[in-house]
Parts: sequence; C-alpha cells; structure tokens
Amino acid sequence: MSGASAFSPIAGELGRIRELSKAGRNSEALAAAEALALAAPQDRDALYLIAANQRFLNQIAEALATLLRLEQQHPRYSLLYQERGYCYVTLRDAPRAIEAFLQAVNLNPALITSWVMLERLYRITGETKGAASAAAHVSILEQLPPEVVHAGKLFSDGELSAAENILRKYLRNDEKNAEAWRLLARIEHQHGALDDAELRLEAALKLAPDYRAARLDYIRVLIDQQKYSHALEAIATMLEVEPGNRDFLKLHAGASAGLGRHQSAIETYSRLLADSPDAPDLHVALGHCFKSVGRQKDAIDSYRKAIAITPTFGDAYWSLANLKTYRFSQVQIEHMRAAESVPSANPVDRYHLCFALGKAYEDRREYGQSWKFYERGNALKRGESEYRPEITETNARRQMEVCTAFFFWSRAGLGAPHADPIFVVGLPRSGSTLVEQILASHSQVDGTQELSTMPRLACEIDRPRSNLGDRGYPERLSEFPPEDFRKLGERYINETSPYRGGKPFFIDKMPNNFRHIGLIHLMLPNAKIIDVRREPMACCFSNLKQLFARGQEFTYRIEDIARYYRSYLELMRHWQAVLPGRVLRVSYEDLLGDVAGNVRRILHFCGLRFEPACVEFYKSDRSVHTASSEQVRQPIFRDGLFQWRNYEPWLGPLKESLGDVLIRYVE
Repeated sequence: MSGASAFSPIAGELGRIRELSKAGRNSEALAAAEALALAAPQDRDALYLIAANQRFLNQIAEALATLLRLEQQHPRYSLLYQERGYCYVTLRDAPRAIEAFLQAVNLNPALITSWVMLERLYRITGETKGAASAAAHVSILEQLPPEVVHAGKLFSDGELSAAENILRKYLRNDEKNAEAWRLLARIEHQHGALDDAELRLEAALKLAPDYRAARLDYIRVLIDQQKYSHALEAIATMLEVEPGNRDFLKLHAGASAGLGRHQSAIETYSRLLADSPDAPDLHVALGHCFKSVGRQKDAIDSYRKAIAITPTFGDAYWSLANLKTYRFSQVQIEHMRAAESVPSANPVDRYHLCFALGKAYEDRREYGQSWKFYERGNALKRGESEYRPEITETNARRQMEVCTAFFFWSRAGLGAPHADPIFVVGLPRSGSTLVEQILASHSQVDGTQELSTMPRLACEIDRPRSNLGDRGYPERLSEFPPEDFRKLGERYINETSPYRGGKPFFIDKMPNNFRHIGLIHLMLPNAKIIDVRREPMACCFSNLKQLFARGQEFTYRIEDIARYYRSYLELMRHWQAVLPGRVLRVSYEDLLGDVAGNVRRILHFCGLRFEPACVEFYKSDRSVHTASSEQVRQPIFRDGLFQWRNYEPWLGPLKESLGDVLIRYVE
C-alpha cells in the first residue's frame, strides 16, 4: 500500500497526478507517475496510476506489464485486478476480463464498478445467472451509504485506519446501519479487540437478524474468543435452515475441536473433504485434529496432502515442523527455500516457511542456516504485529501498585468457594504443558486446554465505563462490591464447564494468567496456582523459534521476549511477597532432574493423592492442543535443556537484554 501520509510530499504528488488523469492529460500524468515510481519504487498507488494512464493512452501491453509488477509487490490490492479487467475489455478478451474482475470483487466486494462490468460481460457472453448475481451485488451496494461503501473498499485493501475513521464518524450520525457496524467489527477483529467486535456484531444483528454475513462474522468472533459452546448454538440454528452449508459446517468442526470433541470435528472435516478434496486448508485443519489426539501418521498424511495441492502453503510445512518429531527431506527443504524466496510470496506463507526451515536445519544441526531462517521468520511476523512491550510493563507496575498485601487482607474471605480449578501459569515454552500432562494423568483431574476465560474477564473489567472515567483494570478492582468477586468466580466456573469432564478438579493452563493472579485469588481463593519457571536463555530461545497459532506477540523479537521475561519475574516476585504460599513454583530443570519427587510435590500442593500414572504421564491418550503435544507423549528427556547453546554465537543480544535476570530467576 502507499506509505504516504495525507500530508506528505508523495501524497501531494499522487493527488496532482490523479487530477491530471481526470482532466485527460494522460501523457503528463504518466510521466509524473513514472518519475514518482522512480523516487518511491514500492509505492502502490504510483504503479497503479502508471498502469491506468498507460491504458488511457492505449498502451495495453505496457499497462499489463506494470500491473504484473504491481501484483508481485501488492498481490492483494483489488484495484490492480479491476484495472487488468479494463485492459482485457479493451482487447475484447471477455473471458480474461471476467476472470480479472472476479479477482477484484473476491478481494474487495465493495468495488461496484467491477460488479457493473461483470454484469455487462456476463450478458454479452450469455451467462444469465452470472449477470443476475452481479446485478444483485450492484443493487445492494447502491442501497448502502457512500461512506460505508468507501470504508468497505479501504478495508478490503488493508487500509484499516482510514476505514475505521470513516465508519466511526458515520456511526456517530447514523447508528442504524447494520453493514457499518459489521465493517467496524471486522476491523476490530483484525486488531484483536474481540470483545468490541462481538458487541458491534450484536448491534448489527439486532438491526438485521437475518444478515447472514454478519452472523458468520459473529460466530467467527465467538470461536476466536473460545466461546465454543455459544458458537455451536449459533451454528446449530443456522444449520437448521441450511443443513449442508459448508461455511457453517467448517465453523462447526472448528468449534467442536475447540471443545476437545475431536472425533466430531474429524468426521465433519472428512465429510467436507469428500466433496472438496482439493481444499488445502481443510486438510490442515483435519491434521490438527489428528495431532491433538495423538494420530501422528494421519496428521502427517493430511499436512502432506495440503502441500501436494498447494506447494507454497506455508502453514502445512510449519504444521509438519511443529510436530517436533518430523524430519524434512532434502527435496522438501529445497522446495521450501524456493517457495520462500519468491518476491511475490504471500508474507504469511513466507514466515511459516521460514520457521519450518529453521526447524529443518536445526534437526540437521546446521545451526547457522537454522538461525538465519528463525531470525527472518521472526522479523516477518514482528513486522505485522502491533505489540508494544511498554504496555505489558505498565500493566505489571499497575498490578503491583494496586494489589498490595493490605489490599488482599482487607478483602479476605471474598470470592466463590470452589476449589476445582488448578491454574498453571508461567511463560510459553516453560514446561507448563508437561505439568498439565502430569496432572491430567490423575484420576481426579480433567485436562482442558489454554482457556481464554480469565484474560477475557480481565478485559471486560478493563473496558471503559463513562461513570468511572479512565480507571480500568486493575484499579477498578478496588471499587468492586464484595459480592462481585463471588459472581466473577461463579461465572468463571460456569463458562469453563463445557471444557470439563466429570472429575472433581480441572486444569486451566493459560501461561499468561500470571498477570491475573491477584484477580484469580479474589475470585477463587481456594483455587490452586502453579508457576512453571524455566531458565531464561532456554525459555526465551524456545519462544524465538516457535510460531504460535495466535497471540504471544512478544515472542518475535529478542528485546521483546527479554523484557517480557523480566516483567514476568518482577510480577511473580510481587505475588510471592503479598500472597505468600499462594503459588507453587515448579522449576522445569528440577522437574526433569527428579520427576517422581516433583510429581509428589505438585500433587501434595493440589491436595491429591499420589498415583503412578502421573509419573507415566506419556502413556495418557488425552488430547493435547499445544506445541508440545508430541513431546509430552514421550518419556522425559533432558536433551532440550541446553539446546540454546547451539545458537549461542547469535544470542549475545538476548543475554545482554536479560542481564541480571539470568541469575535472579531462581530467587
């Protein structure tokens, strides 16, 4: 996209070129656009204006060449495909024109001019159904306010801030447009503001209960919030009306897998693949289900099928690498390198391929090559992230300022009495999945997954409220009436119940819940909390070479992960000081050194009798959702303890950033 701000010299020149084009002074406009492209070769709009003016001057071959160059740099820019369609119309090549305009509207459904051209072309070629469908889209767009249509165009082309500004201004004057609410929700969804997105979509559906696209978006937001039970209820209602709808069936399978109902998900994905065997995303989703239940061979077969269909599908390669036990062949490595090096490669595919290549070379002990790809993958992933470490650090400081020993003393005895939950916290890749697997092997304990319930409750508390000014979480906790903590505890128990079986205790293994230990204590004073801590270099390095399915945005840069570890350490020291004895610390290194002794210690803390199955945790057939799913199905091995030392020549900046944390983490 154009990197020019509204007041930059580039933006001013782009505006001048557009005016020249509108005035029919295309030769001048073309010369100016070419000069601008030389000065700013990556500017999307400059290349687009070159192509458009070349077409106006009937330089069709040149225009198509410019559009190809633009596609290599910005493959998801919808207007380039619309412009290509116009070029083919000039050449009287209706099939290619239709193909180009379809690409345009698939990327950007708000392009009314592309729909108009499709309607005309379909009528010329005698495709009456296509013409009717295009005409229907034109009619829908013509009924929408121009501001909403324009915002839709900007959203589809990735200009989220501009689209959001237009929508918020429009909704201040007209709150009754369902599409405006839906578009705003989609922007908030992309920004990760899931609670806000849910509220906007509820507003849209209140205005238009039968709005199918909004209903689909609403279900996707519920799934991303791990509100799988609510999502399944909404999907079931839609499937009653459209029993074979593939969109709803895919969402049903995803929500079922989220609840651990993997057999149901496997059956649904298999049914969908029977009708569409060439859908690589479905093969990957099916592979994830197989992986979760320990069917590794079937998972590998599914991931390989996805690659056979789409050889550049980075997620499929990374899924193989993320099994941790899979080894790539030389031919596969060459294919991955070729796919990753293509200039027009999708950035998402690129960073998936980079992390897969990092693992492939690591397994071959070619650590220099391995680090090169891990580093590149991290840079690509960090480039699309909005993570700001100072926000995490500020939140930790606020927790320490609000949640003092007196604060807890004055609120003793509040909360719900349930002793069911066992919270396992720490950092990702710290050994928390191993502790979870040990506990879940006990006859009295249900294993679940990384539940988002506690972070979601914290976000709701933090949500701005007009009567409380700027005070949010955790400051707002000081204003809660005593009964509110009990209500929150009861709500937590109710919302986590769909993930449980029938056992007296269950595990909530969300590592980042260390930030909410104060809230957990107030809501559920009888819950158990276990902090799994790993040596800083090993833990941080393990995060740097892991590509997470979602969240954990602090893991893609050395400085970020080091600052996060430091913040974690400071906050855990605070909890230890103000809530002594409340949290059991488990050292990952000690656990590996004495499994039986530490298992007994963990079980004693949780009030559970010793069971040999907890020491033989690797024999459990429970489903595991995290990156360590295959590792915890094997006996303890210590090889990974010092794996980071193989990369020591490149980890100087990490050591420097961690500083005294390298010593203080054991305090």
